[in-house]
This record gives sequence, structure tokens and C-alpha cells, in this order.
Amino acid sequence: MLPRTGDVLHVTRAASVQFLRPIKFRVIRVLDWPTYDGWLWLDGYELNASGDAVTRRSIFVQREGLQQLQAAPEPRPHTVRARRPVARTPLRVG
Repeated sequence: MLPRTGDVLHVTRAASVQFLRPIKFRVIRVLDWPTYDGWLWLDGYELNASGDAVTRRSIFVQREGLQQLQAAPEPRPHTVRARRPVARTPLRVG
């Protein structure tokens, strides 16, 4: 599973040995830094028990060890609105 912006993950020791104490993590982005095969850098926020962001972090984890708690909402389709023409009036100079 490749995380997406907005996903909430449960990051445990299965993802990396640094997570002796599991955390909830909301993904801001997947960083495109070079890594070992199967590993990735994630930028995001560590969440407290009530789901509030408490610390911004960049973490280095194994993709297979991540557990998705909540998927990011589907992006809304982009709607294009017709623009009104700008009323242009002569400008007096001098």
C-alpha cells in the first residue's frame, strides 16, 4: 500500500524498529528521497488519542509494515465556472 495525502496510518514496530510505541500518523506527502527497496519517507503529523495533530515529523518506514486506519477522502471533481468578463473603463492619465 502506497500512502496518499490525508491517509491516517497506524505505525508500529512492523514498519520500523524505532516505533517501539506505536503512533497514529496523518500523511502530508510521500517524499521522493532515494531509499532502499520497500522503504519510504513520509512527511506528516503524529496524532494524539483524539486525532489532533501534535508533532510534525518525517519518518522512514517499510511500506509493508504500515496499517491504514482511515483512508483519505476522495478528491472532489474540479468544476469549471464560466468567468464574467472584466468591465474595462478608460483610465484618465495626467
